[in-house]
Amino acid sequence: MKVWIDQDLCTGDGICVEIAPDVFALLDDGLAYVKDGSSILSDPGGVNGLAAVPSGKEDGVIESAEECPGECIFIEV
Repeated sequence: MKVWIDQDLCTGDGICVEIAPDVFALLDDGLAYVKDGSSILSDPGGVNGLAAVPSGKEDGVIESAEECPGECIFIEV
């Protein structure tokens, strides 16, 4: 499973970070980004910020996508 966030749709609520902090991060711009290990894929972000979901974190990523008010989290299988 892989995941990315469309920052143009992100509302900055941070629900994804609360649910799956190992996968998502909020930056100073108020938007959420995907983590790839210890790196945050913020340059450039968007679909280019596609990262593999760590083993065991899939349920949190799915829940984050379902709960996201901006519907900005995209999962690829």
